[in-house]
Amino acid sequence: MVFDSAHFDLQPYAGFDMDSYVRRTHCSWEDSHWHSLLVQRFHHVPVVENMELPAAADLHLVLPVGGQAVMETRTGGRWHRHTWRPGRLELGVPDRPALRRYRGHEPLRSVQVHIPRGTVERAAAQLGGRTVDYEGMVASVAAGEDPLLLEAVRAIGSAEEVGDLYAESSAAFLAVHLLTRHSRAPERPSPAREDTRVRAAIALMRDRLAEPLTLADIADEVHLSVFHLVRVFRGATGETPHRYLIRLRIEEAKRLLRDTDLTTARIAEHCGFADPSALSTAFLRHTGVRPSAYRNS
Repeated sequence: MVFDSAHFDLQPYAGFDMDSYVRRTHCSWEDSHWHSLLVQRFHHVPVVENMELPAAADLHLVLPVGGQAVMETRTGGRWHRHTWRPGRLELGVPDRPALRRYRGHEPLRSVQVHIPRGTVERAAAQLGGRTVDYEGMVASVAAGEDPLLLEAVRAIGSAEEVGDLYAESSAAFLAVHLLTRHSRAPERPSPAREDTRVRAAIALMRDRLAEPLTLADIADEVHLSVFHLVRVFRGATGETPHRYLIRLRIEEAKRLLRDTDLTTARIAEHCGFADPSALSTAFLRHTGVRPSAYRNS
């Protein structure tokens, strides 16, 4: 099968043994005869030790729609960890291979959308030569604060009985939206990037509430020094990263105390506290009451 090279520079997954890791249930190139946008749906195996993902020339959006797993990905440096869960969008940077491993308790499912780089660059030119800040896009999308993008990917992922005009329009919309919402404009260099890093730091905290997470871990994940992270984080939120993380953990503990019958020991484990005593001390400091009293009220 021949695909339109004006839209895609190369076929995604070229040289990749896809059948060992996923079962493809939909491909828009083949099933809908789209040429302007590649949309695929996959069922993934639940456990992968070392999967070498080849570089793709296009901008790659991944929407998990089933299953949960802790993913570890390496793109040349150290391993970076995040949680795969339904509704948490991921964005892949063009021309960047990666190594990935994960372990889930059930098969995973995803919708994946590939936006041709030519579409992105044409949109950037029409937006006045806007810088295509792929790194910033990745961090901003990972922050998970864009319900419009989420719903758009869901809708495009389920569209089948439509022609290529729909695909072309969808690709243009996604490119413009990512450039205007998730990539910096030339006249706004560092403040926009710093805001993006703060959002990424908060997303990381939410993803890893149950884990021991140091300030150095967070700074490394968002590509800032510890000093710089504390400065920009305090400027954006009014709190230090440590205090913000504790507050997130207390809010989650409050939710679990209200909505579940979990023991305080299990809640402490879910919220990243070493033991029930540490949870109780922090909870009292932040709310004025002990966890047991909060649950009874």
